[in-house]
Amino acid sequence: MKRLLLILLAVALTACAAPATPAAQPVAPEPVVVTVVVEPTQAPQQPQPEPIVVTVVVEASPAPAQPTAVPPTQAPVVAAATTADTGGAITVDDLLGKGVFKSITLSGNEFSLRCVTRELTITATASLIDITDAELFYRTRDYPQALYDSPWRSAGKMEKLGNGVFSMKLTGETVSPDARLDPGWFDFQIVGLNKGGGVVDRTQKIEQLVVYRINCP
Repeated sequence: MKRLLLILLAVALTACAAPATPAAQPVAPEPVVVTVVVEPTQAPQQPQPEPIVVTVVVEASPAPAQPTAVPPTQAPVVAAATTADTGGAITVDDLLGKGVFKSITLSGNEFSLRCVTRELTITATASLIDITDAELFYRTRDYPQALYDSPWRSAGKMEKLGNGVFSMKLTGETVSPDARLDPGWFDFQIVGLNKGGGVVDRTQKIEQLVVYRINCP
């Protein structure tokens, strides 16, 4: 029994004398490097709209035409064949006939007492059936301003040519001596008469178309 105890004691002492075996230290795992490549997220491409091309054509506006004014002191006149400056025949605008007479024509634009041209013929056609006679009235005015005028006078009844046409030939002597200007405007007006001699109606005053002279210019 003692022997067994001695053996156990010897084993225990041997175990105590032996160097202690160090405990195993845990080994830290080596780091694992993981490379993550993160690509930037691109926005989805939107389809680009087709450009719209608008062409604007700007045209220059033409300059407005300037209106042609009729002098307020002169009645409109329509020249026939030749103008008054050349002494040719003149056709008076029917507006001046006022619906009483139409187709009023003058043989020229002047006449004289002592020089050519010495005669002036005025012709007109009645527009109203009541008119059976026509009488011509006239006056003279200073040329060219027409600031003062003579009284209206009758040159007499016009000649009947038929179909309502009337005519009168004037000479330098037709103008009354106290109305003769050198030069002067010879204005006239035609009055329509009925069978009894009464006035039916008259034209407008036809002014500043004819020049009267005493002597040659």
